[in-house]
Amino acid sequence: MSGISRVFGGFRTLMAKAATATPAATATPAATATPAATGAGSGKGILKVVPVKKPLAEFAGESELSRASAVKKVWEYIKSQNLQNPANRKEILCDDKLKTIMDGKDKVGFTEITKLLSAHFPKSV
Repeated sequence: MSGISRVFGGFRTLMAKAATATPAATATPAATATPAATGAGSGKGILKVVPVKKPLAEFAGESELSRASAVKKVWEYIKSQNLQNPANRKEILCDDKLKTIMDGKDKVGFTEITKLLSAHFPKSV
């Protein structure tokens, strides 16, 4: 029984310290910095904002996108237009607007979306 109280006693001590810590003391400098100071939008990898080709820019309404935001905009469009095949939810039925960025295909699998979108982004060096 004393072993259990030792474990929970240590836990209570940690929780008490966390409760007494001020929010300003526990906040990281990056969390309190302004977006302009940190260079927001200058991410790396799939979060890096880059210029995209014209068909994707017209579809998204922006000339520069990150890969992640492009996929997000495509999924928002698919959901809003109800373009998933009801019989097979892994399949997307492309309408005319979606065909412009999906190589003119009538149907695409949801795993193909990122592959088909990659043609609209510049090759990284």
